Amino acid sequence: MGANDALGVIEDLGQYLPQMTEWRRHIHANPETAFEEVDTARYVADRLRAFGVDEVHEGIARTGVVGIIRGKPGPGSIGLRADMDALDMQEGTGLPWQSQRGGKHHACGHDGHTAMLLGAARHLASTRQFAGTVHVIFQPAEENEGGARVMVEEGLFDRFPMQSVFGMHNIPGMEAGQMAVKSGPMMASYDMFEITITGCGSHGAMPHKSVDPIVIGAELTQKLQTIVSRNIDPLDPAVLSVTKFHSGSAWNIIPNEAVLGGTVRAFDTRVQDLVERRIRELCEGTAASHGAQIAVRYERRYPPTVNHPEQAALCARVAESLVGAQNVNRNPKPAMGSEDFAWMLLARPGCYVWIGNGTGSQGGCMVHNPGYDFNDAILPTGAAYWVRLAETALPV
Repeated sequence: MGANDALGVIEDLGQYLPQMTEWRRHIHANPETAFEEVDTARYVADRLRAFGVDEVHEGIARTGVVGIIRGKPGPGSIGLRADMDALDMQEGTGLPWQSQRGGKHHACGHDGHTAMLLGAARHLASTRQFAGTVHVIFQPAEENEGGARVMVEEGLFDRFPMQSVFGMHNIPGMEAGQMAVKSGPMMASYDMFEITITGCGSHGAMPHKSVDPIVIGAELTQKLQTIVSRNIDPLDPAVLSVTKFHSGSAWNIIPNEAVLGGTVRAFDTRVQDLVERRIRELCEGTAASHGAQIAVRYERRYPPTVNHPEQAALCARVAESLVGAQNVNRNPKPAMGSEDFAWMLLARPGCYVWIGNGTGSQGGCMVHNPGYDFNDAILPTGAAYWVRLAETALPV
């Protein structure tokens, strides 16, 4: 694969920038959250058919879409995946294309991921300079609800046999035109916990008549922080965050109940096991010391996202051919955030890469922030990466 060939693909995809921008901003203005991506899925499927994709399959994991593009004769088959869902949060960008649906915002760039893969599908369906089959996978419900897991459970890789699968995510704060990839862990696991404390309510002037769940919850919030600081080996990455604390309804009432919630992130199942066990032990001991009842719900939502060595090396070579070796970080620090693409990597070899979203006013705002917007300038680079990856993985 020559550098000139790769640059030529970027130039070709650059001609699609107005169309890709239009697609991206339409999806951004009409966000849909987990398993509700009905309009987005229809928008994607309509464009795939217009591009001349060989087959378009809808309704996988309720709102998922898979397009099949056949190249020249060959046995190879790969999958390229983009996520489509938005977040349940209010947008605050004030942009002309900002969300038209209150309380929903494409604050993680899945609109851009979808537009990049649509651009790649259009190019691949037009040129077909690969031998074998490319599956373009438009996945629902990446945020919290594990749409990738549902697609796998519903037979994604049985219905659409592929030897490897690939994903990509934009990273605000990384310069546009840069990429990052490594073998091994890229993203952490995602576990969630919910702790319900049932005490005994009372008048706010008579705390001695209560078993105060707010006091117990505050104590437990502090205790939970000792799990990582005092129970986990300092060389084993782990994060425990209490992100919710709900209780009370009036100034003069000590409530009967309090609910804490949060997440746990790690790269090792042994660490996950230890954290879950210590949460339960601390809750049991705290309940006994206060005469309260404490119930724990602990769910393991996403496993760690772990890249396979062969596919990671392939992706690094493709990225370097596009943006130059000096712009590809081959040893990025793994992120403690999580990604449900991990479920696909458990089922098939593959690789997940990061692409810079920029550091300026448009590209620098962190994901999951009301002011975040995807940087349209990187659409051709992302689409070209998908094209060159398909052509390199499935050479003619």
